[in-house]
Amino acid sequence: MKTAVFSARRYDQSLLVTANQAAGHELRFIQDRLTVDTAPLAAGCPAVCVFVNDNVDAQVLALLAEQGTRLIATRSTGFNHIDAGAAARLGIDVVRVTDYSPYSVAEFAVGLLLAVNRKIARASVRTREGNFELDGLMGFDLHGKTVGVIGTGKIGLIFARIMAGFGCTVVGHDPYPSPEFDAIGGRYLSVEALMAQADVVSLHCPLNDATRYIVNATTLAGLKRGSILVNTSRGGLVDTEAAIQALKTGALGGLALDVYEQEASLFFQDLSSTVITDDVIQRLVSFPNVIVTGHQAFFTVEAIGQIMRTTIESLTAFEHGAPLVNRIPAG
Repeated sequence: MKTAVFSARRYDQSLLVTANQAAGHELRFIQDRLTVDTAPLAAGCPAVCVFVNDNVDAQVLALLAEQGTRLIATRSTGFNHIDAGAAARLGIDVVRVTDYSPYSVAEFAVGLLLAVNRKIARASVRTREGNFELDGLMGFDLHGKTVGVIGTGKIGLIFARIMAGFGCTVVGHDPYPSPEFDAIGGRYLSVEALMAQADVVSLHCPLNDATRYIVNATTLAGLKRGSILVNTSRGGLVDTEAAIQALKTGALGGLALDVYEQEASLFFQDLSSTVITDDVIQRLVSFPNVIVTGHQAFFTVEAIGQIMRTTIESLTAFEHGAPLVNRIPAG
């Protein structure tokens, strides 16, 4: 089946080709993001494969439908970049990757926490320049601290278990409490109570109407002073301007982001030789207690391999008229 694959990087192409060997789909790789302007590149393709920063809104979906597209397959678990309601009205099925290595994101979140707390990136830059001074590199022991986990699904639960292994007290917030979180000694709290008690807050919830800007000026005002915030989930969970103000006042002691609310125009491309006009991201990276990475938490051999296999399986099921087990509900 002809499939247009947008935002296709070299690793996407290599691993999708490997996963597709038995299925034999005709994959048309397109490096550009899916937008209104690039949608015509998918003409004649019954399926379109996208990623998190592709624009799959009602206007784009209408253009794709006119061209004959009947399936959108996103190479991600989250699907907030897709207007599922519009897709349903247009007769377009939408599938996602419901499960891939949750350890990849949870372990990366721990790595970000350690890096920002113990100033690992700053120390590495110093030693490369021959500076072995320790002044300004002091962190704090995680052992005995309270770690707040907002979202205790698969990834959040693994992160909580790792933190419990560090000797941390773990508290959580989730509208759907997990007995497994209780089993590791976790306690559920409101967002406000969690923010007030936690020395570290890590976000592992999906982005939807209820969670957008769950970290905002109000919740940050109630944050335990000097706490570290880690976000490896979705950029829209954090009001970045409010976080910057909290960094300026010292209310927020450190910030580690693998996602950013305006990342679509920045991430997954090399902008090192250009002038970046996003003043917010420029301000963020200027803080010595901030680490920003380019949405790489999921990026392990195990996770990417599973994502590609699941995507090909969904394409094959659609082609053969089989049930779409990873279908996204219309909402």
